[in-house]
Amino acid sequence: MHRVELLPSILSADFAHLADQVAAAERGGGTVIHVDVMDGHFVPNITLGPPVVKSLRNATKLPLDCHLMIENADEFIPAFADAGANWVSVHYEACRHLHRSLELIAHHGMKPGVVLNPATRVNFIVDILPMVHHVLIMSVNPGFGGQNFIPFSLDKIRRLAELRQELGLAFRIEVDGGVAHDTIAPIVQAGADLLVAGNAVFGAGNPEHDARALLQAARKAAGE
Repeated sequence: MHRVELLPSILSADFAHLADQVAAAERGGGTVIHVDVMDGHFVPNITLGPPVVKSLRNATKLPLDCHLMIENADEFIPAFADAGANWVSVHYEACRHLHRSLELIAHHGMKPGVVLNPATRVNFIVDILPMVHHVLIMSVNPGFGGQNFIPFSLDKIRRLAELRQELGLAFRIEVDGGVAHDTIAPIVQAGADLLVAGNAVFGAGNPEHDARALLQAARKAAGE
């Protein structure tokens, strides 16, 4: 099994002090920085793109996990590679040719991931699981931070963990949405090992302390 990791999500950070906030979350035990990219079409919000990723690349040595909530992801994959992204995940629901999109991410030297919205079943992606570095289960509807965890997401995490074992694969199981002190234990116990947290890390203005507390709770739940 993979060790549980915390992925601070900069969606909830103070963008005027982004480098400082990322450094604080890293001191608190964050090991990968999660970057939410939204285009105002696929999701009802607009966030940031390759220029911000490039600035982040200069500010941290941690891997940058870019979650593309955008239409036409293929057109932007080269730009994210140039900006220094390490992991790139695309939505099953947004990619007309998912296999091709995942190949393109790998071709550009990044680790490919696939994302499922709450209403999308895990069984739809069985055929491409051998291609991916991680599967991201959205446990809220994408677009905004600070939403409540959708409980049936736990069933999807369990199903993915079963498939990983059945197929003898080693992909990571990532969860994004409503990850907080009251939800983290069941999420980890269901089989997730990459925990994306935005509001729970940055919301109270003390990212180092809150990242550390969240990671400790996760590792305790995992029996680490």
